[in-house]
Amino acid sequence: MTSGSPARLILSFALPLMLGNVLQQGYMLVDAAIVGQLLGMNALAGVGASSSVLFLILGFSIGTTGGFGIPIAQRFGARDEAGVRSLFRHSIAVGLILSLVMSVVCCLFCRSILRLMDTPQEIMHEAWLYLFVTFLTIPCNLFYNLEASVIRALGNSKTPFFYMLLSAVLNVIFDVVFIAVFRMNVDGAAWATALSQLICIVLCWRYMRERLPILWDDSHWHARRSEVWTLVGHGVPMGLQFSITAIGSVMLQSANNALGVACATAFTAAMRIKMFFITPFENLGVAMATYCGQNLGAAKLAGAKIDGNNRNHYFRRIHRGIRDAMGMMSVYALATMLLLWKGARDIAMLFIPASETALLDYTALFLHCSCTCYLFLGTLVIYRYSLQGLGYTRLAMFSGVSELLARMGISLWVVPLLGFLGVSIGDPSAWIAADCFLLPAFYIVMHRLQRKI
Repeated sequence: MTSGSPARLILSFALPLMLGNVLQQGYMLVDAAIVGQLLGMNALAGVGASSSVLFLILGFSIGTTGGFGIPIAQRFGARDEAGVRSLFRHSIAVGLILSLVMSVVCCLFCRSILRLMDTPQEIMHEAWLYLFVTFLTIPCNLFYNLEASVIRALGNSKTPFFYMLLSAVLNVIFDVVFIAVFRMNVDGAAWATALSQLICIVLCWRYMRERLPILWDDSHWHARRSEVWTLVGHGVPMGLQFSITAIGSVMLQSANNALGVACATAFTAAMRIKMFFITPFENLGVAMATYCGQNLGAAKLAGAKIDGNNRNHYFRRIHRGIRDAMGMMSVYALATMLLLWKGARDIAMLFIPASETALLDYTALFLHCSCTCYLFLGTLVIYRYSLQGLGYTRLAMFSGVSELLARMGISLWVVPLLGFLGVSIGDPSAWIAADCFLLPAFYIVMHRLQRKI
């Protein structure tokens, strides 16, 4: 990604990610539809009551593995093959330890977490069952995302797309088998996700062994503290950024749970629909992290060779990539806003019967408030991931603090006054607060990097 048209490179890298995640979110919509139609509204509300907690924990997993890919992308851009191999091996060891610790701790405190969130008693069992199985299978989620992150760091986003597609198809099949055939409860949906990810982990590992020789050699591996800290220094702040953002979402969902089962059910449906439509923003951000990381690595290589012209060339490419990504994001955000303003209620009927008019009204309200501010979300994602790609993962983490503070304020003061309308404006308020931090931070960082390298 260090030569050629930035717009074409970013789009060609992001498009497979977008397609894969749209399919993944599509199976989540199908998953919710299967749960709602076959197991009832309480089961759907139970799954939804734990969604913010899942974002908190699994978001940390996804963010951390994404952070592991950043130094790998930088070393790949600097043509340091030995460094790429070393970081890859260390990422496996760190990921294994991290996932096991997370799984044990989360399973132990699963029920306590749901009580702290004011989960309604009538859906407590379903919420605990779904959450416990998901926590139990955290290692599957982490390694599924770790392999995809490493492959993307090497500039290949197409292969993770195919495995994501396979995972989505398997997940839907296992959902039907476990729930409709084996008559399992909501835990069937959680086991379906874990099993589909486990199959893809094995297949992806085989692909990496056969097709990515840069990751392998016959030398004996020695653990190095410096490599561990490099991974931790990039991965943990990125994971914490996801988690800090999610803490605000947990607070918002707790405030929403206190409004009753109807609001919890509408929130579940609205969040599934929202996540389906916002995945392209996230994928564009992932593309920008790899793009910026590789170009920064190339700029450092040019700087080491005392080649000022080439060094500045790569910095100009980073700025141009930002502009191109913002243009693509704006087109998608406006198109999605028009679609959801007209079709939110119809889409919600995938999960909610037409007779439940109050639930449909709540769901449409949430989606209308959300989609109106997608331009702010797209800006947030592009600049946050670009900062992470440049190695400033801690700085990007502080944008999550801005989101947390905004959601805290909404949860504590606005929701009690406005009810579900307050819940609906929680996300847009957080996106705007994060943008106010990220935009000046990015340009200060770029100025310092150009003087430093």
